[in-house]
Amino acid sequence: MPEQMFVGIDVSKARLDVAVLPSGEVFVVDNTARGLTELLIRLSDVQPQLVVLEATGGLEQAAMLALHDAGLPVTVLNPRQVRHFSRALGKHAKTDQIDAVLLAKFAQTLQPQAHVPGDASHRAFEALLARRRQVVDLLTMERNRLHSSHDAYVQGDLQEVITYLEGRREQLDQALQDAVQHDPTSQVTYTVLTSTPGVGPVVAFTLLAQLPELGSLSRQKVANLVGVAPLNWDSGKARGHRSIWGGRAEVRQVLYMAAVTAVRWNPTLKSVFDQLVHKGKPKKVALVACMRKLLIYLNAMVRDQALWQARPTV
Repeated sequence: MPEQMFVGIDVSKARLDVAVLPSGEVFVVDNTARGLTELLIRLSDVQPQLVVLEATGGLEQAAMLALHDAGLPVTVLNPRQVRHFSRALGKHAKTDQIDAVLLAKFAQTLQPQAHVPGDASHRAFEALLARRRQVVDLLTMERNRLHSSHDAYVQGDLQEVITYLEGRREQLDQALQDAVQHDPTSQVTYTVLTSTPGVGPVVAFTLLAQLPELGSLSRQKVANLVGVAPLNWDSGKARGHRSIWGGRAEVRQVLYMAAVTAVRWNPTLKSVFDQLVHKGKPKKVALVACMRKLLIYLNAMVRDQALWQARPTV
């Protein structure tokens, strides 16, 4: 049988450093349309079992999509995974070529599952949501500056920027609503999600964009995927507190805000929260438990295409 090949690609703004294992071949192409064409030609001869890239703030998207469209199995790794793998190997030196070889070694050793990107409409929806998040971050920064400023001119200038950003946020909200309304499947799921007390448009948009697996996984798997499943921290006689870790940060953030609202206005989750606090659980622990419970409810509702009930079937 032919030897399986694994490819690691270190992505930077100007170029792509490529390493192939076990052949040991290393080469560089420009991070341009022409360079991607050259990359695909060279990898077509290799026929890799898997190509891995590291997430680099979006710079990897063009290469990932080109590889996927060419029929090559590709996945994008969380930088934390790569960092821990490097430490486990005792690798401390860092260059672009070394990083490419490290990524290829990661693929060869652990063989993570290939990533299947969403279609063009889903990627456009993700981009809209990401832009909205950026605008909200800018609004927060400008409001903090307004609060700390004591100069009349600067205050006026900041207020103008804040007003402009608020308008941009509203336009992005409308663009997201329009995108949902133009997709029948998304429209149904959006209606199901927002029928839940505590789940507003932003939570629903985030789940649609960042958690497309919702409704297709078991309760345990979806909780692990998001990072709200409690993890053990026990060793020998030591017994630690359970904690949540990893997962999809954006989804976890909006679930936290949804849970904060839900424990006030959603009778089912308020009951869960009150019972846990009554048993002596810290309020933060009880709130995390409500996050997980809310996610499990939403997963079941999307699976069954059912609107919220007082106690959904999970």
